[in-house]
Amino acid sequence: MHTPFALLSTALATLTLVSGCATTAQPPRLGAATPAPLQQCSELAGAFGFASTRLTATTLEPAGRLSNAGQPVGEHCRVIGKMNERVSPVDGQAYAIGFEMRLPRDWNGRFLYQGNGGTDGNVVTADGGNSLGSGGLLRNALQKGFAVISSDAGHSSAQNPLFGLDPQARRDYGYNAIGTLTPMAKALIQRAYGKAPDRSYIGGTSNGGRQALVAATRYAEQFDGVLAQSPGIHLPRASVANLSNVRRWDTVVTTREVNGQPDYESALPPVERELVARAVLARCDALDGLRDGLVNDVEACRTAFDPARDLPTCSGARDGSCLSAAQKTVLAAVHAPARNGAGEVVYSGFPFDPGIRHPGWAEWKFRSSVRTARNPVSVGFIFSSPPVADLTMATDTRKSAAFALAFDIDRDGSKVFATSGVYTDKALDFMGTLEAHEFDRLRQRGGKVLVFHGTADPIFSSDHTQAWYRALDAHQQGRAAEFARLFLVPGQGHSRGGPATEQYDGLDALVDWVEHGRAPERIVAGARGAGNPGGANPDVPAGWSPSRTRPLCPWPLLARYTTGDTESAASFACQR
Repeated sequence: MHTPFALLSTALATLTLVSGCATTAQPPRLGAATPAPLQQCSELAGAFGFASTRLTATTLEPAGRLSNAGQPVGEHCRVIGKMNERVSPVDGQAYAIGFEMRLPRDWNGRFLYQGNGGTDGNVVTADGGNSLGSGGLLRNALQKGFAVISSDAGHSSAQNPLFGLDPQARRDYGYNAIGTLTPMAKALIQRAYGKAPDRSYIGGTSNGGRQALVAATRYAEQFDGVLAQSPGIHLPRASVANLSNVRRWDTVVTTREVNGQPDYESALPPVERELVARAVLARCDALDGLRDGLVNDVEACRTAFDPARDLPTCSGARDGSCLSAAQKTVLAAVHAPARNGAGEVVYSGFPFDPGIRHPGWAEWKFRSSVRTARNPVSVGFIFSSPPVADLTMATDTRKSAAFALAFDIDRDGSKVFATSGVYTDKALDFMGTLEAHEFDRLRQRGGKVLVFHGTADPIFSSDHTQAWYRALDAHQQGRAAEFARLFLVPGQGHSRGGPATEQYDGLDALVDWVEHGRAPERIVAGARGAGNPGGANPDVPAGWSPSRTRPLCPWPLLARYTTGDTESAASFACQR
């Protein structure tokens, strides 16, 4: 009998079972969107009708009410509403899919569904900005003229994480909010502008990146372009993997609480992570042709850096200049693929990257793995079937830490891939299987996919995303790049930050590919040094130019130095 983890046991070489082969027929070329002016705003409250939808506010927002990167956002219509209001027969809670739409006066003819992060629960500003990742767009989607929608994915922040007790709320969070809101949003656009959107896009980072890829598979007919940044591909698996490492960290901590909150950072504090970062750079920085504080050649670094060999071992007390033998063992283990008791791979490993010095790395590895609102409660209440019985774990951080420390990858992990009673959907099903063949419909209708992932991401592994892309390419008979491309961002942490050039515009690149057929061969990314209008990245090393640029290259190509100014992307070529 196969265990719940068996489908991922082949070392993630193919990541997922491939169902047949994709057609090699050339997909159609999609045309460009055409602009239109806003015709209605306040009138929408009385003029717009859509099933199970209630508009609660429609206001005309003046130019400058919002701003981004020091520039005003133009006049636009703000619409607030709810869909599918209901009372759960399971937990008695009142649920609805809350949303906000912002409709620019000068519309470019395009619609953007803005994905949500984390466990959702908040209707954030629908401007298509920071929620798309990439260190913040200097011109967000609303400034570019997109009509944008954001949502809470079917539950409020007050219902986090216990919305997982309601099976429909799980589905809404995983995929159904997108499928429900998108037709309504397009109908509202039709009413407001007198025409439907010519082109429709979806984008997000983290869980929002996962949502974007789920939309590509479940709702291919609704979207033309998909932008997934730091995507939580197989998010429940990533959560299980992170929890499975808590026991390892526990063996090398010197303190388990900080300011009354569970925190395992003493297992590998900043000074020791800096030691690891310097050691990785010493072995791997020059592999791409230039010592510049970035590890572009991730594949070569896998064999060039060995923590057992390349990190000094303490002969006495830990003082920041060495790691204990036990720490080195743990460090290697948490970077390796997570496996169950039978040796089957549950989730990919992580590449060693100098971005380990980034504070966000510690946030995900040490605090989010043991405290409320992240791994323990999402696994316990949203992904497990049945959910954890003790509901006080949702608010008691010591109980969530105890759950994490006692977590068993076989006993508890199997509940994440199970069904029981009213919980008829497995977590991986409602959160997205994302198998290679599921992207066929999007490709066949001319849609495009851009995926970006930082190599220092501590929660969703760029190795896992590479494995997903390899499976997609195998299914597409080596031609996945005709409609989907993956760009790795050296040094970037989860979604943004880290010692990286992580400010780039994936949205413009996606529009150019979808509507004009120009596939991105390289995307220039900048460091957000001092004076950056979008806000400085404190992780940019002092020795870098604050305006350093680098090309992001479509995987498996990487940026190699050729000649010229070492701070300029023009001096690098995308090569093997």
